[in-house]
Amino acid sequence: MEEILKTIISNLVDNKEAVEIKQVENEQSIIFEVKVAEGDMGKVIGKQGRIAKSIRTVIKAVANKEHKKVSVEFIG
Repeated sequence: MEEILKTIISNLVDNKEAVEIKQVENEQSIIFEVKVAEGDMGKVIGKQGRIAKSIRTVIKAVANKEHKKVSVEFIG
């Protein structure tokens, strides 16, 4: 799941080296904390959050197959 997320985000940003994904797991869910360069944050979030919402939808679909709850947070 983390690899899919990293691939999607890396293809959206200019500064691929600045992409950091931290996985925080607890009993019921997994939270992916995504950090990108400050100039790339707009590209990852998109107009009115559409790209961020799409990323979350894809990751939730993958997690659903594995019967897990997942959320993606974008940290500036």
